[in-house]
Amino acid sequence: MTDTLRPAAPAVPQAAGSSPKTLKRSIGVVGGTLLTLSCVTPASTLFVVVPDLFGSLGTATALTIAIGSLLCIAVAFCYSELGTLIPSAGGEYAMVSTMAGRLAGWLVFVLSLLVVMIVPPVIAMGTADYLAPLVHLDPSMTGAGVMLLATLAGLLDLRANAWITGIFLVLEVIAAAVVAVLGFAHGHRGVGSLTSMQVAGADGHADTVTAMLVVSGLAIALFVTQGFSTAVYLSEELENPRRNVARTVLATLAISSVIILVPVVAITFGASDLSELTGGDISSMVTAWSNSAVGTFVSLCVALAIINAGIVMVIQNSRVLFASARDKAWPEPVNNVFSKLGRFGSPWVSTLAVGVPGAVLCFVNLDTLYGVTGVSVTGMYLLVAIAALLSRRGAHRHGSAWRMPLWPAVPVLLIAVLAYILTQQEASYLLWTGGITAVATLYWALYLRPRRDTRWLVSIPEDAQEVQEEREAHAG
Repeated sequence: MTDTLRPAAPAVPQAAGSSPKTLKRSIGVVGGTLLTLSCVTPASTLFVVVPDLFGSLGTATALTIAIGSLLCIAVAFCYSELGTLIPSAGGEYAMVSTMAGRLAGWLVFVLSLLVVMIVPPVIAMGTADYLAPLVHLDPSMTGAGVMLLATLAGLLDLRANAWITGIFLVLEVIAAAVVAVLGFAHGHRGVGSLTSMQVAGADGHADTVTAMLVVSGLAIALFVTQGFSTAVYLSEELENPRRNVARTVLATLAISSVIILVPVVAITFGASDLSELTGGDISSMVTAWSNSAVGTFVSLCVALAIINAGIVMVIQNSRVLFASARDKAWPEPVNNVFSKLGRFGSPWVSTLAVGVPGAVLCFVNLDTLYGVTGVSVTGMYLLVAIAALLSRRGAHRHGSAWRMPLWPAVPVLLIAVLAYILTQQEASYLLWTGGITAVATLYWALYLRPRRDTRWLVSIPEDAQEVQEEREAHAG
């Protein structure tokens, strides 16, 4: 436990006469925001994840997502402050390791890896449903194809990917806007329906959505806009990260919340009855509100959005794996392979290592993994909030990093709320996530901790290292 709570030592040099490999700074706020928004992938979230919320929360879906978005503001504050203090491709684990200790950072790494390895193939398998107006495809085969395509795109230069994903993102926004306009134009209920707390029951009658159901749904609601954290993973490749990380995180959260929440409100208004809303078949609603051509257009936009999400998630995931190898999380032969950089400056082996298994996972039944992902995201945010609470001690108190307002009240409140949300999740999801975390802790105890001088040495990129040394000299 002391390893978790005590301050981490300053970054350890990797080897005499050498410095850690760093990624190339090549993107600004616009490129970073495009890539990060594409990881949130508002359209695929709206069409793939939100229908499940409609099925369990009915008219309370918009309210639950709104509450989740408000909580995410506090989370975004934590990410922005920590991301400017520790601009590393390691993202959450680099931030938490530096502030809260190596074991805490390792557990965050495992939770983030669990999220980023499972979510892309789950979403990719939804592609076949939205290509159905043109061609009928097997979901698993289609998902695997999307993952392989995303892997190839992930091998390219990051600036090129920012443009590719930006074009796809425009189509996503158009699709979400069409849904919003049609939903509001065919409204069957008023603003009061957003707080009516009703869902269609098995017998066709309206059931009441309880406050506990809303709290339980917050884990998935947090996942709906979760992709804004990608800006932190890209911080090592953002120009002027101490200014641009916070801008990218907060701008992405604001834009994605609007793109997702407005159509959800419109769908709540426009569904012909409670059963249709609870069914969550948004494509059928769009076709009923317009015609088959518009429905086909929206479906194709969603399919492109899913491909877009796959590209960005592979990019994000490969950076996490690259950073873990650079920081000596694995046996040395594995570290050497995963830390290789290709001709475009991308970690090509790590990209293949996350993309190809993702294609394989498309043939596995992943029905329960949304719940596991919700628990993992909540747990990850909880540890990040703890790190943010510790972010102004010692040398970290000084410097030009972005600072959140209302500290320490924001992380303290966030810790309490997230801990409560975890207690309201289904036992099976908690057991799955807890079991994986227990195995990871054993790996830490049996392999990493006994080799603490040569393993899990969380490094800070050279420019960030210089800033930290200046802070330490100022503090001394």
